[in-house]
Amino acid sequence: MRLFFIGDIVGKPGRHICTQALRGLRHELTIDLIVANAENASGGSGLTPPLYHELLAAGIDGITLGDHVYKRREIIPILQNEQRIVRPANYSAEAPGPDVMILTTGNQVRVAVFTLLGRVFMPPVDCPFHAADRVLASLPTDIRVILLDFHAEATSDKQVMGRYLDGRVTAVLGTHTHVPTADEQILSGGTAFQCDVGMTGPHESILGRRIDRVLETTLTHRPTRFDVADNDVRLHGSLVDLDSQTGRAVGIRRIVVNQSEARRLAEV
Repeated sequence: MRLFFIGDIVGKPGRHICTQALRGLRHELTIDLIVANAENASGGSGLTPPLYHELLAAGIDGITLGDHVYKRREIIPILQNEQRIVRPANYSAEAPGPDVMILTTGNQVRVAVFTLLGRVFMPPVDCPFHAADRVLASLPTDIRVILLDFHAEATSDKQVMGRYLDGRVTAVLGTHTHVPTADEQILSGGTAFQCDVGMTGPHESILGRRIDRVLETTLTHRPTRFDVADNDVRLHGSLVDLDSQTGRAVGIRRIVVNQSEARRLAEV
């Protein structure tokens, strides 16, 4: 079985390349399930109901969110009523939205997906390790395939989580920094791990934002609008091969789709 996880989708460029590439990519790589972090899909921060439905129509099966989960308040009814989206599980119980989602593949394999926020250089949240234990304890015993999107800043934070959950989940894949790491591996207990899968959006930018605007504010301290950039758009993700009977990962590799490749995939 193959699971594909897409890193932070940033603005219209990130959404557009997903719409172009995903159906062809699913066909060529025989992908069973596609999950994406979409907390930056709306203008670079947050997600709206129309864009949630747009991403599902593009071929994404489930959506995770991070620290920008409530940047667009209109997403709250989606979080309260839809089954294919999750907010961070280490928010308080009163926070709107589910802390885990169960997705079903075409061959009827049930997959649990949840997301957690790190605590190093991040806003205050509940302990992600205790939250992970709680989510795993809540799952039906027949669910073997489990994906964690660990939305965190520090690679040390992410590595600790990977080791903590090794052998207990199928994959611990990081988001938030928008910069892909070259440390993809299968840990000793059979968990696929990567500190950060990277950004799906414009790479001629500073973390997806216009270079000139970020430089102006950095050098002069004058506030500017950090608009989403629009050049050198790439889709970044991680492809995980796994045994659906045991939930153990057997392979992981980085996937990068540039604009020309996305145009080719749109014709598949």
